[in-house]
Order: sequence, then C-alpha cells, then structure tokens
Amino acid sequence: MRKIIFKKITFLDLDEDESKKIINSNGLFVFPSGPGLETINQNNNYHNALKEADYVFFDSGYFVLLLKLLKNVSVKKYSGFKFLKFFFSYLSKNNDKSLFCIDPNDTFSQKNKEFFKNLGLNNTYNYVAPIYNSQQIEDYNLIKILEEIKPNYIMTSIGGGTQEILGLFLKKKLKFKTTILCTGGAISFFTGDQAPINYIIDRLFLGWLVRIIFRPKVFFSRYFKAIKLISIVFKEKIIVKTV
Repeated sequence: MRKIIFKKITFLDLDEDESKKIINSNGLFVFPSGPGLETINQNNNYHNALKEADYVFFDSGYFVLLLKLLKNVSVKKYSGFKFLKFFFSYLSKNNDKSLFCIDPNDTFSQKNKEFFKNLGLNNTYNYVAPIYNSQQIEDYNLIKILEEIKPNYIMTSIGGGTQEILGLFLKKKLKFKTTILCTGGAISFFTGDQAPINYIIDRLFLGWLVRIIFRPKVFFSRYFKAIKLISIVFKEKIIVKTV
C-alpha cells in the first residue's frame, strides 16, 4: 500500500486485496470527485473533512490522470462505484450487518429502500436529510437516531462537498464505533437514478462522459469547472510514501 499526500490529504493507493480487507474498518471513508477537489482552495470545510478522513480513495479518474501526466505518479483508481459493488455483495452475504442510509429526498429514499430489499438486506434504515448549510453542518436529530440504532455502516447518498462535512461531524459526535461511507450519488448507478455506468465504463475512466450524456444540464458545467484542478495539481508538491 502507498500513501499519496496532496494538499495535506492522504490518499490511499490500494491493490484489490487491500481494498477488500478494510471493509470492516471503522472511520470516515471518502471518495472525492474531480469537481470536488477543484474547490479545496476555496472550501475550507470540505478540505478539512478530506484531511481528517480515515480513508481517502482515488475516485476521480481525472485526478488519477493528472497525477500521472503532471507529476509522473501512477496510482490505481478506486471509485465509489467499484467500492459499492463490492460492499453490496459483502452485505448480501453478511445479513447480520446493519446499514443506515442518509438520503437527499423522499424519492431517492424510496428507491434506495427498494434496492436494499431486492438485495435481501433486512437490517437497513433510511433517513431523509434536511437541506444543510454547507458552511455549518450540524444535525443533532440525526445523531440521536444513530445513537439509538448504532448501525455498523452509515452511507451518505447526498451531494459531494456536503456529505464529507456531514461525515466528519458524525465522526466527531458519535459515541460508538462505526463506518461512515461518503459515496454520494454512486448508489444511483445501481438504482437507475443516474447514468447507466458499468465495470467497463468505470475502468476506462468514462463515467464523467456518460453522466454528461445522461444529464447534460447538471453535469456539463460541473465537470467543466474541474479544469481548474490542472493548475492546482501542477503547482502542488506530491508526497509518496510506501507503508
């Protein structure tokens, strides 16, 4: 395993076996996107959440390519899609594990419930999140509910840039050990609410293109802004550590 440190954020470069072993680890798991990383110089709360996360993965193929082209640092992409594919398979074989999903609205919540039911997961819970102020995210009602349930896994399916800040809030406030997965909209690849991404598309780093084709008004401007990440990566020193 290698650790790649970028702007004081410690990314993990894992092989297949290593990535599967950490499924039972507690802590905050984040999968920052290219558009998200583009904001780290302006969004201090988001940047801080990534710095304090326990596991940071190379979800963005764009970021992976920039590291190779601009810094000659080769890393393995490990997307939220790939992680959830393994995670859902793991849960279907371990029905004693409990999963608490934080959803953006009632429609998504219902589809997520149906997806979990079709997977044969019986120990699941859903919570529709309020509209958070990304500058100050505190949800003590959620804390109260979680303290009563004490799920093994908490999965956020709300937007990137907000979910990581909420995840850090939960990590600091919850009194029991759990795993917080900030996988955002990746679950929608499985429920059908987002672009029909599969293993090949994900492996070829083409998820962004399929998303734009599927919902151009939402994703074109988001990915266009991520061009600024080129300058950030070019100027930043990258530290590589083998552990």
